[in-house]
Amino acid sequence: MASFGQGSRRHPRSRGRTWSRTGPDRATLAIVGVVCAVAGFFALGIVLGPVATVCGWLAMGRTWAGSRSVPAVVAVVLGAIDTLLALIGLIGATTPGHGMF
Repeated sequence: MASFGQGSRRHPRSRGRTWSRTGPDRATLAIVGVVCAVAGFFALGIVLGPVATVCGWLAMGRTWAGSRSVPAVVAVVLGAIDTLLALIGLIGATTPGHGMF
């Protein structure tokens, strides 16, 4: 039995347990962002658009400077377009009349 302060986990955040967001992690976030953006054009754009934008932004390393992967930029752009179209659709649906069309 471990006494107070003498637990089995001395360094819970050692170097082996933490990782930087490089390589496959960023690529995976970019692909998830693109998939969410494309799916958002067909259903739940108000939810999937911001998710795609955030995933793309995180895949770019939270900065516009430096090298950026193409899927990350595509996720950010399509997510922003998706969000704007969803907001325009919601605004058009709430106006008096027949909606957007």
